[in-house]
Amino acid sequence: MKLHTLLTGLLMFLLHATAIAADTLALKEVADGVFVHHGIHEDLDDGYHGDIANIGFIVGSKGVAVIDSGGSLKVGKQLREAVKYVTTLPVLYVINTHVHPDHIFGNAAFLQDKPQFVGHEKLANAMALRKDAYMRSNETWLGRDFVGSEIVQPTIAVKDSLNLDLGDRQLQLKAYPTAHTNTDITVLDNKTKTLWTGDLLFIERTPSIDGDIKGWLSAMQDLKSLSVTRVIPGHGPVMEAKQAPFSAQERYLTTLLDDVRNSIKKGEPMERAMETAASSERDHWQLFDTVNRRNVNLIYPALEWE
Repeated sequence: MKLHTLLTGLLMFLLHATAIAADTLALKEVADGVFVHHGIHEDLDDGYHGDIANIGFIVGSKGVAVIDSGGSLKVGKQLREAVKYVTTLPVLYVINTHVHPDHIFGNAAFLQDKPQFVGHEKLANAMALRKDAYMRSNETWLGRDFVGSEIVQPTIAVKDSLNLDLGDRQLQLKAYPTAHTNTDITVLDNKTKTLWTGDLLFIERTPSIDGDIKGWLSAMQDLKSLSVTRVIPGHGPVMEAKQAPFSAQERYLTTLLDDVRNSIKKGEPMERAMETAASSERDHWQLFDTVNRRNVNLIYPALEWE
């Protein structure tokens, strides 16, 4: 009888846990108090469901810091439920690592928590400039799943660096000059030496440029010099620092830069460069043909003026 009761109780617990998990996002605790949900590799305008970025949160003794909130209010609400499943502590901060829609449109799910929203000093302006375009495109891509999503601007701006106190752990935020975008920040948890890079690092998914390729390569040199234990990229799996997580992206960006420069030097039109630049990298990355063409389209005109 006792065994039957125990098994019945265990079954009910598992069913309850499964039900809770179904209303949240799949999470992995990659370090003590550091929780990550991994986005899937979909392109923004082809099969996009608003859940392609790595998002998550860090739990301290005083409260929680959310790091990126997903591509819609729907995803943000799922992340908020995941926080509730892990802890009853308040959400103190919602940090956006940059302006891209897959990282910011879940912010509204946390308004009721009354946190501080934190981002690069240029994030508020970038959000305002892109708001109409982002709203239109995401309504088209996501349809009903985008209902209620809105732009929530930062209440705290990171100009150079900023420390946030979660109680038993400090988060060190750093703002970068134009790299992946003009709004990139990183978050370092000093307790576990875990670095959240935002989209300054892509793993598996082709790096997407919306800023300055040379500035991005410069930022990578800074990131590589940091003493960290693990790295959480904006897209792709978490990697231990000893695995040299930046090497593949550095190789891709360097190859792309060199190939586009050579195309310009030879007088090849941009359309030709779109087909040939960084083609040696094709087999190493997901979504390569789509994203790489966009990268060439962005950097070719800028590099013509070097």
